[in-house]
This record gives sequence, structure tokens and C-alpha cells, in this order.
Amino acid sequence: MTILYDTPIEGHDGPDFRPLRQRVEAEAYVASVCFKHGPPRLFGVELEWTVHHVGDPLRPLTAEHLAKALGPHTPRTLRQDSPHLPLSGGSPLSLEPGGQVEISALPKDSLTDLYATVTADSVQLRDMLAAQGLTFGTTAIDPYRTPQRILDTPRYAAMEKAFEPIGTHGITMMCNTAGFQLCVDVGERSDVAARWAAVHSLGPPMVALFANSPRRLGEVTGWASNRARAVMGTDPTRTYPSKVNDDPAGTWARRVLDTPLLCVRRAGRRWEAPRGVTFADWIGGALDRTPTVDDLEYHISTLFPPVRAQGYLEVRYIDAQPGDRWLTPAALLVALMSTPARVDAVIDACAPVAHRWMTAARHGMANQDIARVVDHVVAIGLDALDATGLPPDLARTVTSDIERRLHDGRTRG
Repeated sequence: MTILYDTPIEGHDGPDFRPLRQRVEAEAYVASVCFKHGPPRLFGVELEWTVHHVGDPLRPLTAEHLAKALGPHTPRTLRQDSPHLPLSGGSPLSLEPGGQVEISALPKDSLTDLYATVTADSVQLRDMLAAQGLTFGTTAIDPYRTPQRILDTPRYAAMEKAFEPIGTHGITMMCNTAGFQLCVDVGERSDVAARWAAVHSLGPPMVALFANSPRRLGEVTGWASNRARAVMGTDPTRTYPSKVNDDPAGTWARRVLDTPLLCVRRAGRRWEAPRGVTFADWIGGALDRTPTVDDLEYHISTLFPPVRAQGYLEVRYIDAQPGDRWLTPAALLVALMSTPARVDAVIDACAPVAHRWMTAARHGMANQDIARVVDHVVAIGLDALDATGLPPDLARTVTSDIERRLHDGRTRG
């Protein structure tokens, strides 16, 4: 299970250059590799942080300074000759276009073990940055600086150019936001549709409960999650939620094929794609070469919906949390998805607000409809917290953190 933000789907020894000449062939491939069935067992997380100068968070970050701080762990998107060593716990380190650092923890079948590994790796990363006068941001959007891209790669140059006509949300998403992502298994074939529905239905309540980006450019904007606002405003064809129905694999496959290309890898540094040309159009001959399976996998990595299927379900809608408090949304989601009965209960509980993504992003827990659903969902999750396998001390930490969030949300509301 690969959980690297910008990498194709795992499961191959190397790039698959088989040509794709028919849409039905490409759809079948997406449906099969993006929805791998089996007992839900593994968990993975991605943690992102904005990076700031200690004592002067408005000061721009430079590629040179960041590379010096990361040393041999520097991703090759920043320094091509870097050995790009994993952190001590095995987590690969990656970067977002504005220099946000990201830990992509290797999947484990124990949330407790995952927490220990990520804690060790995040401490190592924090200390590396501190040695060069840098520190993690504590919110899910840079509250100080205007967006500035420091990664000079063909992919990100093409992305910036593609998003620019739509507005400023794209460059903000690329360079100024930080998220928390949880990856869970698709599950048994008979449970896939329900699990797909549940992780989507949980989106608005979880966006509201864990909103952590109220300030932007030094101002309180009136939005609880400016990160969610920026992501969903970037390019609706690739950032809005997928349809929820009884055929998630087929629906996801059709969405992938019908989404316009964001970039096309080619020799040189110009990866811009013709505007409006979808992957299905490419199969139909819209470009000067036939696409391959590897191209299709790369295309999937350019879709950024709240839930992305990549052989597992990548839950992408939660704001980055300060310190080690990412464990709270991780444990709550794992508990809520732990049995088919709880999955069904989640779908029923979330139904009144399941499509109110922007309301959740703007008002958070101040919206009474969403707050009532959050209360119901939290009750289901806390009752199932034993299913996470967390030891009593961590379970108590998670419980107290959730109770504090509920109290603060009601107070603000």
C-alpha cells in the first residue's frame, strides 16, 4: 500500500508501458487496481506541515535553506543528487510545491505501532529543521505568507499554469496548505460500497470537527477550514467528492477517464497538457502518442478529491493537526470503520449533512446541523475505541481530545 502523495499506484516491479487503446480496457484496469479487496487490516498516514523560520514566520522559505536542513533525507524533487534516505522509522520524506514537508508512514496493522513510528520520525524531522532555525507550522494553512512555489519541477510548473485561470485557490492549495491523510483498506467485495459511502459521508462532520485553518494572510477569514476551501475551489473536476452509489469502482474509473489531463510527461521541462483534453480523449488519439498503463497511474495521482482510491481508500479531507494530535482523527476514523455494522451506523448518522462540504468548511461546529451529526458520530466512535487496539493511556488521550474539541465547538457556536 503506497501512501506517497505524488507517486503512481504501487504493485508493479517497475513502470508498466503497455499501451492503452480502448477506454473499456483503461476503465477495467482502474477498477481492478484501485479497489483491491480483502479483509481490512492495514493503516497508513501522511502528515504534512508548513515550514517557517523560528521567530519570523513571515520570512520566505528558500529551497537552499530547506535542503540544508533535510540533508541526506532531501527529496529529489528539491535536490536531484540527494540519496533521499528514509527517516529512522522507515518513513519516506516528500515535499509539496511550497516547501511543505510530508511524512508518508509505511502501512502497519497496528495503530499503536504506527503512532510510535510516526512520532519518532516526526521528532527526527522537527529536530533536523530546528538545527537550521526552522519549525513546523501548527495550522493547516500558512497563516502568514502569500503562496510561493519553491519546487522547480515540470509537474508543478504545469499544475500552476493549469490552475491559474481558475483563480488563486490552486496556488494556495499547492504552496500554503497542509493536510492529514489516513489510508484504510478497501475491504471485502461485499462491503466496498458501504465503506466507500461511509468515508465520504464522514467528510463534512470530520472537516468541521478537525478544522484547523481559520487564518490566512494574517486575518481571520470567517472560514473554519481555509484549507478545505482552497482544495475544493482549486479545480472542481478533480477536487470535489466522487459520487456515492452501489458501483464505486466503476464510478471512480469513469471519473478518472473523464477528468482532463493536468500534465503530460515528456522529454524536457514542458509538461503542460492541452486544456480540456481528458484521459479518454488521449486514448482516442488526441495527443501524438498512445498512452500507457504508467501514464494512467500517473494521471490518477493528479486527482485530489476528498477520498481517492489507489488500491486502498485515501481519506484526504482532514486539516493538519498540531503536534501528535493527528492520532485523534486517525483513531476515530479507524474505530468508525472497524465493523460493517458500525459502517452502516455511520452512513445513517451522517445522512443529514453528507453533502454539506462547504458548509462544514465555512462554519465548522458552529453549524448546528453539523454539530448534531458530529455528536452522534463521536458517540459511535468512542463506543468503538477498543477496536483500534490503542493502549489505555492513548485511548484516554484521544477521548479527552475529542471531548475538548466538542466543548470548544459548542462554545464557538
